[in-house]
Amino acid sequence: MTQLPANTKRSWRRTRSEPRKRLITTAAGWAAAEVEAALTVPADPSAAAFFDVDNTMMQGASIYYLARGMARRKYVTTGDMVRFAWKQLKFRVIAAEQGGDVTAAKAAALAFVEGWRVEELERLSEEIFDELMADRIWSGTHALARLHLDAGQRVWLVTAAPVELGRIIAQRLGLTGALGTVAEIRDGEYTGRLVGDMLHGPAKAEAIHALAAAEGLDLERCSAYSDSVNDTPMLSIVGHAVAVNPDSALRREARRRGWELRDFRTGRKAARVAVPAALGTGILAGAAVAGLSLHRRRRSRGTLVADAVRKAL
Repeated sequence: MTQLPANTKRSWRRTRSEPRKRLITTAAGWAAAEVEAALTVPADPSAAAFFDVDNTMMQGASIYYLARGMARRKYVTTGDMVRFAWKQLKFRVIAAEQGGDVTAAKAAALAFVEGWRVEELERLSEEIFDELMADRIWSGTHALARLHLDAGQRVWLVTAAPVELGRIIAQRLGLTGALGTVAEIRDGEYTGRLVGDMLHGPAKAEAIHALAAAEGLDLERCSAYSDSVNDTPMLSIVGHAVAVNPDSALRREARRRGWELRDFRTGRKAARVAVPAALGTGILAGAAVAGLSLHRRRRSRGTLVADAVRKAL
């Protein structure tokens, strides 16, 4: 029997096995495609869900945790943060967010942002989310958002916090995107001017209306979730409104209107997160665009002094 050279045998075996390999590869590809098709939910382009962030998606306030992270990094002293938070808490509780006070807070916010680079705020937001916010996401609220995604709907965060921070949170949670307060940017730096108004109260409803017009959404088929009575305008424009971890005023309004109620808090946890939430709402009113976007001039070894914060005190 004629013996084939060893290299010829190896070549023949490879040639003989190629069709089998191609068949296996093709079959695996078909199987993967079938699995992907089974897991893919047809898009529902006319419906979306809108989630407030502070105390709805997250325990406490995102801007509060951003401020804490900045204090840890010496962008602001702890004393500055506490004094500023206390002033803004008084704004929240006593002033009841009247128009004139919001205007004053907006003017104060403009002093904080000028000169900060966009990527700097985004970098800080990413670091501080992972460090301080990730473990404070309400798993129940996140699960509700996932249900909308699984139904093929888009899910948007809607927050008065800087849109850059909102986008980071949305990305980390696997959501569609975020609507937030927008600062004017020129050459990669904040100019110190807002584009439009703070995304707060009625402004959230206006932003959702604008998005619905641009994306072809049917608001009657959309859902909105919030903890605060200040978001009543947003909740009122959709077909499915849900009060999540509601404050007492929103709880009463939800019952009056027949809105769904969801509460993921337990007694001790609810008490623990109540103060950061209230402080955070005040802080974002006074520093809407970039959290505590601070003057970065060194005044002492290892400390960055928050001149803009002190001016607001």
